[in-house]
Amino acid sequence: MRDAVFTTSLRATAGLSAALVVLIGVFLLMASWPALQQVGVLRWLTDDSWQPLSGQFLLWPMIAGSLLAALGAVLLALPLGLCSAVFCNFYAAPAVARPWRRTVELMAGIPSVVYGFWGLVVLVPWVRAVAPPGPSLLAATLVLALMILPTLAVSADAALAAVSGSLRQAGQALGLGRVSQITRIALPAARAGIVTGVLLSVARALGETMAVLMVAGNVVQVPSSVFEPVRVLTANIALEMAYAVGHHRSALFVSGLVLFALTVLLVLLAEWISRGRRPHVPV
Repeated sequence: MRDAVFTTSLRATAGLSAALVVLIGVFLLMASWPALQQVGVLRWLTDDSWQPLSGQFLLWPMIAGSLLAALGAVLLALPLGLCSAVFCNFYAAPAVARPWRRTVELMAGIPSVVYGFWGLVVLVPWVRAVAPPGPSLLAATLVLALMILPTLAVSADAALAAVSGSLRQAGQALGLGRVSQITRIALPAARAGIVTGVLLSVARALGETMAVLMVAGNVVQVPSSVFEPVRVLTANIALEMAYAVGHHRSALFVSGLVLFALTVLLVLLAEWISRGRRPHVPV
């Protein structure tokens, strides 16, 4: 009886969660529809600028800024996260690995505004000293890399810890050294979990608002270098939602709809990989 009640409660909770996600998607589509109808599809990519009050709806620079900042952050944070996971699983004594893991997990609990404030007062002046103006794609990428590092490190740590001990013992029996066991056995076996962590980190970086808003410079343009300011989709919504009305407000919901679609794609890809299927890697 208790098992039936527990199972029913879990199913109801899972169904409610799925329904909420669907309702959010439907709401975003309905709120975006007036702007989508008026503007069409191509103008979001081909208009001259982003000035909704003047009938200009160029969204592409903000999509590019969001993707560049997120991908750059993953490229910086992934090696550090992998090194942290390898250290905890293969080199650190248990008395060292345990507090190391707790420290990494603690980083995930720091509010994003704290990362943004630190980036504004420390990173931005550093970038400005190298190449003005300071608020830039590089500053946003560095802050995001710091924010997603705990997600990458913890997911890689869990994936390596789940690798069967018999595989490691087989490597030892073959006379492989520790480095060979890590690179030839453990990392390939944990690849699905590591890739899933990477995709979830990209999703978090795409959705981050406050920290990026404080350091990115918020200029609507496709940057030609990492030292130029950019505006991301989340910052676009946060900056203009207070005074947006009519089609301007609807256009902001299009920004949210694009973010929602990108996040859904990443989650579906992570689910597909976590089931053991490997992405196709062109040679």
